[in-house]
Order: sequence, then structure tokens, then C-alpha cells
Amino acid sequence: MSLGATGLGTGRGTRASREPHPLRAEALRGFAPLAGAAVLLTLGVLLAGSAARWQGGWAETAAQTHVAGLIAGPLAAAAGCWQGGRERRRRTEELWGTAARAPLARFLAPALPVALWTAAGYLAAAGLAMLATWPYAQGDRPHPALLPGDTVAVAAAALLGLVVGRVVPSRLAAPLLAIAGYVGLGVLSASRSAPVRHLDPAFPIMDTDVPVWWQPVSMAVWTAGLAFAAALAYAARRRATALLPLAAAVAAGAVLTQTGDGLWHEAPLARRQVCDTSTTPAVCVNARYAGMLPQVAGALSGITGKLAGVRNVPVRWEERDHESHDAEAQLPALTPLGWSVVRGRLTDPRQFAWEATAALQRRPDCLHPTERMSLADDAVAAYLAPSPAQKHFDDIDARGDAADRAGLRKRLAARAALAAMGAQERRDWLSAYFATAGTCDVKGVPAL
Repeated sequence: MSLGATGLGTGRGTRASREPHPLRAEALRGFAPLAGAAVLLTLGVLLAGSAARWQGGWAETAAQTHVAGLIAGPLAAAAGCWQGGRERRRRTEELWGTAARAPLARFLAPALPVALWTAAGYLAAAGLAMLATWPYAQGDRPHPALLPGDTVAVAAAALLGLVVGRVVPSRLAAPLLAIAGYVGLGVLSASRSAPVRHLDPAFPIMDTDVPVWWQPVSMAVWTAGLAFAAALAYAARRRATALLPLAAAVAAGAVLTQTGDGLWHEAPLARRQVCDTSTTPAVCVNARYAGMLPQVAGALSGITGKLAGVRNVPVRWEERDHESHDAEAQLPALTPLGWSVVRGRLTDPRQFAWEATAALQRRPDCLHPTERMSLADDAVAAYLAPSPAQKHFDDIDARGDAADRAGLRKRLAARAALAAMGAQERRDWLSAYFATAGTCDVKGVPAL
């Protein structure tokens, strides 16, 4: 008899040990995986639609996936809110309340899977964006520093959403929470002069901004602390325990707001230039896009070849944000991506070369440019790198009134005169011309 009883007890224990844990069942089935898939799909569509603006630049990819939290956070909050109202929709609140588990355990069983799945969806979207950038990256390296803080913020939003879903008895709570979260984050992002903007986990940053090492940690403590404080205040038997994560969140928030712009510094690579000194002028690009130097130098090779032996030209083109010195010319901007450069390629090399020629001329905004000055500028631009739109505007003047047609004839004559010069004569003329660059000195501009 004792053996039978022992065998029966062993069988029950075996069956009980084989029953899946509620947390495992919630994580593998039901709404939580769908919520993660929704975050991944939504961010995937949004990132794919703006790929031209970030694909090919590691810093741009990091900034874009960081700002994607503006969508991921409210979406995770809505998912958590919908999960929080599950028992109410099923009319099983009273039955769920009779379970032997503690209230906090009953809360965390559906909450943690949604938080983890939505965070995983965001992390997967960011990882896929980095994989999409890798084949086209022209320099620099991946920038994953913001990912931990952003991922924790998405999980925290889901946890907060579940608390709202338990408290607010309405099916509209989830969409309204998503809208409120999006508007709230948008208002924080727009408050560029207020210290509270640094509390926004999706605050937009510059491509050259790099966080100090503890910024993601502080942001994670700020968002996770608020979420855990709300969860403990709602579900813990001793609600005073919510004060501990709340105090941590307040401390982290104070650090973020008090530090302000000191949370960010310029990436060291953004201050470096790499140059091709085999030409005159030399060609320099930002070190973040060092791989584009051969392509840029090739686009400008027609100009540098024609300027061989010409004096008074700038010694180099440089891609810098500050105003160029007399010995430098501003290289046409490679950034923001999506204009001159898309996926590591120049979109219009001819337009790029024409803009580089205009930078060499460096003619300031003269209030009353003379005809000699205008004809010389037009002839030099047409000789070195004509604008892709030059023929279009010439055709318009050819169909215009008498003054337009007369101006066109003079421009064509000046272009022809420069092109017809001998090599040495043209070099001398161009040397005299570039000696006047940067001024409005009419007398110094050579005639054609």
C-alpha cells in the first residue's frame, strides 16, 4: 500500500514538473510575440522608407534608429496597455484574482513577455539597419552606444502601458496611450532650449554627436525606474517598495537634466580629414567617409587637370562646417545623406563638380557685379565644369527678349574666347582671374 501511494505521489510530481511555467507560456504563445513582430515590422517599414538618408553612414544609422524610438516607445506602450486589459475583455478578472500567486507575480507573468518581445523587436530592427549599412559604409565604425538605453526605454514603455491597461477600463486606452506618448515625446524633442528635453529617450541628435559613456546607463535607469515604480505601486503588497526605483529614476533624471549638453561630444573622427594630395588643388573629405575619396577625386579630376600650372588657386578643397581659409575651398557637402550621396555613391558627379568650381571662385555677394565680372565667372565655370542646367538656361535666354539674347551672345563669346586661348595664355589668364577670387575688385578681373 505504501508502495502504491509512493508511486502515485511520484507520478503527480512528474506531471507537475512537466507543466510549463506561466511565464514561458506567455512568452512563446499569444500576444507578446505578435507585439514584438509589430514593432519590428513598423520600424522596418519606416526605416526602409528613409533608407537614402542613413544607409551608408554608421553615424546616420545610429541617429536614425535612435529617433525611431519616437515610434517604438508609444507602440510598445500601446501593446502593453492592450495586454493589461486582457482579463477585462475576457471577463476573467475575478477568476484571475483567485489564483494562488501573489499580485505582483500575476502582473509580471503577462507584463515581462510583452516588454521583452517589444524590446527585442526594436533591437532586431536596429540590427537589420546596421546590416543594411555595412555594404555601403565608407569609413567610420558602428555606433551601438545608444542601443542599450533605447532598448530599455522600449521595454519600460511596455511595462508602463500594462499598468495603464489594468487601471483604465476602456478598449480605447491603448490607441489613446500611443497617441499621447507620441505627442509627449514630440513635445520633449521640440523643447530644444529646455533641460527636460534630455529626459526624452528619443531626443534627436546630430550625426556627429557621441554620448558620454554613462548617458545610456542614466537613461536606462530613468526609464526603467519609472516603469518599475509604477508596477510596484500597482501590484506589490508593500507599495512602499516603489519608492526605491522611483528614487533611482529621479536621481538619474536629475543627472540628465543638470548635465544638459554635456551629455554629448563630437565624434573624434568627425574632426579629421583624409586628402588626396596628388592633384592641385588637393581633395580632402571627412574621415567618416574616407572610402569616398577616390570617387570624389575622380569627379573633380576634370577640374584639377585643367588647373595644372595655374597659380593663385586654393591649395585644397576641404569638407568642413566652418568657413574656409584663403588657402582652402569648401568641398560640396557630402552630408546630409540622401542628396549628394546615396548608399556610398555620388548621385550627380557633374553637379558636384560644378559646385566645387563655384567654391573655387569664392565670389562674395557683390551688390553690383559688373558685366566683366559676370562674364568671367560664367566663362570659368563653363570651362572647368559646366552646370548640368547650363544648356537649359541658355535655351531660355535664346527664346527671351532682346536683352536676354544679347546677354547670351556675350556669354557665348566669352566662353569661346577662353576656350580658344593657347595653353600658356589660358594659364596666365586663369592665374590673374583666381587672384581676384574672394573680392569684388572690378579692376583686377581680367577681360575676355
